[in-house]
Amino acid sequence: MDTKAFIRSLQESETYHRKGFGHQEEVANVMHSAYQSSLIQEIRENNYSIKRGNVTIQMAQSFGFCWGVERAVAMAYETREHFPTENIWITNEIIHNPSVNQHLKDMKVEFIPVENGNKDFSVVNSGDVVILPAFGASIQEMQTLNEKGCKIVDTTCPWVSKVWNSIEKHKKRDYTSIIHGKYNHEETVATISFADKYLVILNYKEAEYVSNYILNGGDHQEFLAKFSRAYSEGFDPDQDLKQIGIANQTTMLKSETEQIGKLLEHTMIKKYGPDQLNTHFQSFNTICDATQERQDAMIGILDQPLDLMVVIGGFNSSNTTHLQEMSIEKGIPSYHIDCSQRILNDNRIEHKPLGQSLEIQENWLPQGEILVGITSGASTPDKVVEEVIERIFSQKLSQV
Repeated sequence: MDTKAFIRSLQESETYHRKGFGHQEEVANVMHSAYQSSLIQEIRENNYSIKRGNVTIQMAQSFGFCWGVERAVAMAYETREHFPTENIWITNEIIHNPSVNQHLKDMKVEFIPVENGNKDFSVVNSGDVVILPAFGASIQEMQTLNEKGCKIVDTTCPWVSKVWNSIEKHKKRDYTSIIHGKYNHEETVATISFADKYLVILNYKEAEYVSNYILNGGDHQEFLAKFSRAYSEGFDPDQDLKQIGIANQTTMLKSETEQIGKLLEHTMIKKYGPDQLNTHFQSFNTICDATQERQDAMIGILDQPLDLMVVIGGFNSSNTTHLQEMSIEKGIPSYHIDCSQRILNDNRIEHKPLGQSLEIQENWLPQGEILVGITSGASTPDKVVEEVIERIFSQKLSQV
């Protein structure tokens, strides 16, 4: 289908809203009390550091709510303010943060139910209000809602929309979109709905496999089995990797996205020659500024003599997980938690090791003077970070 024409038509309709509803002042007050923190502001003003007793907390210099997330949450709050009695639905979590999503539920914003892995839009009626989250929604979902006669409030992050624009450019030149991301992540699901031909690769190792296949060929069936559920219908690696364009899920690790882009660029140069590169390869910078800033800040804090690192954010938050990954690669004891309640009594913490299930770590805070690094993902409110810091201070004090 002509996705560009559909989006243009949708955006011109009276039932589509991508800006606020004029309730900024009321919403700002609610968000300030729900999410802001005077302690975190104090820490920012004190060179991102605070000390109590024998604990020094060092914050990364970029953390927490990004502009796109704050915009999406504010629009969701404005939507309830503007439509006080209507049924309001949201197609996914507005962002990957449990406290924010709970606030929306408390405001009677309902989530589209999922049955056997599929969303059940039968609960939505004509005239209902449906919010598209910061990650965006697929073309198919938008079509369904449009056909039902819903009022659509689109909070899609502009950086995600930028990726979609790059996909449209790939499609225009009949290029296959190579997307660095997680094939089942909401953002990537939305992104691939704009593509004709696509292949989703998770990491550099998978990119190397694709590069080798482009240069040397390989086992066709093995390729398809390896990337099962991560490519477009009818995908043929022998034909569809001759012209490729690079895109990414905006929350992926910046350095890895860049490495994958360079690898595949060099692959196409080697395969077809430098004079033919523009015929076979296309790349645009679609790395989110906020994701990049938080990863750059993480590099800075990990250079300090930390005793441990605490990474705060939703367990299904991709950008938070990558911050945790950076800490682990540096060899620093690191704990990914989503809220202060994960810090238990008796010097225990319930945390999520990378790629594993939740587990409890005993004696996680060392005795004596310690330096604790803290950062948070782009979906984490400052108030949640404050609660974690206060809990660390309290637990360390109980050791004495």
